Amino acid sequence: MLRQALRRFSQKLVRRPTLKEPVAENDPQRSLSTLNLVALGVGSTVGIGVYVLVGEVAASQAGPSIVICFLAAGLSSILAALCYAEITAWVPHSGSAYLYSHVTIGELWAFITGWNFILSYVAGTAIVIQAGTLAFDILLGNQNSHTLHESITQQVPRVLVEHPNFFVVSLVYFLIELQTLRFSQSFMVTKVITLVKLLVLGFVIISGFIKGDLHNWKLTEKDFLKAGLNDTSTLGHMGSGGFVPFGFKGILRGAAACFYAFIGFDNIVTKVEEARNPQRSIPMSIVISLFICFFLYFGVSVALTLMVPYYQFQRGSTLPEAFLHIGWDPAYYVVAFGFLCSLLANVSGFMVPIRQMIYRMAQDDFLFPALARVQTGTCTPLMANVIFGIIAPIMAFFFGLTDLLDLSSIGILLTHSLVAICVLICRYQPERRNWGNEAEMQEENGPAAERLTLQGLLFPCSPNPTPLSGWVVRVCSSLLALLLTLLCLVLAQWPVLLSGDPVWISVVVVLLVLIIGITVVIWKQPQSSSPLPCKVTALPLLPLLSIFVNVYLMMQMAGGTWAQFSVWMLIGFAVYLAYGIQYSLFT
Repeated sequence: MLRQALRRFSQKLVRRPTLKEPVAENDPQRSLSTLNLVALGVGSTVGIGVYVLVGEVAASQAGPSIVICFLAAGLSSILAALCYAEITAWVPHSGSAYLYSHVTIGELWAFITGWNFILSYVAGTAIVIQAGTLAFDILLGNQNSHTLHESITQQVPRVLVEHPNFFVVSLVYFLIELQTLRFSQSFMVTKVITLVKLLVLGFVIISGFIKGDLHNWKLTEKDFLKAGLNDTSTLGHMGSGGFVPFGFKGILRGAAACFYAFIGFDNIVTKVEEARNPQRSIPMSIVISLFICFFLYFGVSVALTLMVPYYQFQRGSTLPEAFLHIGWDPAYYVVAFGFLCSLLANVSGFMVPIRQMIYRMAQDDFLFPALARVQTGTCTPLMANVIFGIIAPIMAFFFGLTDLLDLSSIGILLTHSLVAICVLICRYQPERRNWGNEAEMQEENGPAAERLTLQGLLFPCSPNPTPLSGWVVRVCSSLLALLLTLLCLVLAQWPVLLSGDPVWISVVVVLLVLIIGITVVIWKQPQSSSPLPCKVTALPLLPLLSIFVNVYLMMQMAGGTWAQFSVWMLIGFAVYLAYGIQYSLFT
């Protein structure tokens, strides 16, 4: 009796939906070209992150080595982008990682994906509010920009100078109302705003190479003394100088924070059913937009750390302030204008995906039906707007910028890892005409009809995927995800490993042997021969590398971030177990 109850419960956790046929490629609604999608990807990704991250990370975590942090974060994002490029070919429907995990590994992981997506984008909006506060704080001369204080504050209301937070929150509510009234967001506007942001950041990069000083990458204690920091005993929070003032640990911690700057490129997959020739344009636009963003971030971080010594950055320093340091006051206003454009674009960029996710999960009955209620005449989710407009400002007021960066990054890193697992599973599954319950039933009965042997694991008889080989890959992928997580936990203690502790080294060796062995088993299984316009190379190594990099970056988060994340997940599991698992659309 108990065994049957557990079996029914476990089957509910892996239920998968049946998808409708995708929109025909000659459908008139397919109007987006590759250029449109690249503009969407770059516009969604390049935002306020680059304006606030460089100063925040360089000041206390990485110094000039922030360029390496962006390199590591970019590597993680590029690996994830390749996985997204392939999964959109397997599941040619407009959606997100929520949809891909739902049809591939079941509803429990779909709920976890969607729940983390909501956390990441709400935290992202809170970051936008805090960044907007910093921007207005500087422009209005409240704390940081004493140079501009006298000239600006005389022309603005005193309440805005003393409480810029309330002004920025009001701006967020105004933008929500604009979208509720369905003001059109044409791709022409998106492309214009994206072009402005690219021009401003291009100006920053060129300025850095003109006014930069390579000595700022080789600072010593003498430079601290010369700058008036005479008490060298208190320089611990400024590092030891040089290119890597905070050591390898600072690079890892900074890379985890810099990952926030790459959030947003996956918005492209929400336009699969609106794109012309999506199997070609979607993968191309994902990869192209991400490479553009990486080179922009890398160039800006190089330029800024060359223009300004890292110890002169303060918590909350923003990109425009660098131009006050080098004496280019007019350029300050140019870059501040780009900052404000990015601010407005980011608020809109976060609002649309989060409303769509809440609405989609409520339609699937993972969340309460009231959240799917739409406003008459506008077709916008009413309750989703209300929740979004309440939680984001609360988080902005009560969480620090670093905490919000980590919370936003941790959810997306987990989501990207799940997408990599989905790619790994899809490539080794039998041919299927549709994703859904019928195929799931065949797979459940398949392994019982075949005989699992050790020889069959390493030398499968069939050259094509079978239900048994697909089941083997599913099990092995789950084991690998667990083992890679354990390995990252151990490697996070790298100072202990470097000390030569035999116990820790033995644990690493055992984990590596298990990982290599299970990877070989997956590699030996037959792959699908379906022709796809974009395939991840070096399977299964590249998706596994993506999972490893993502999880290792997650391990760099502070303990407080994990505590906050755990509370969010506990709330989510309570909602799912109390409501979602019973009333899911696919019950």
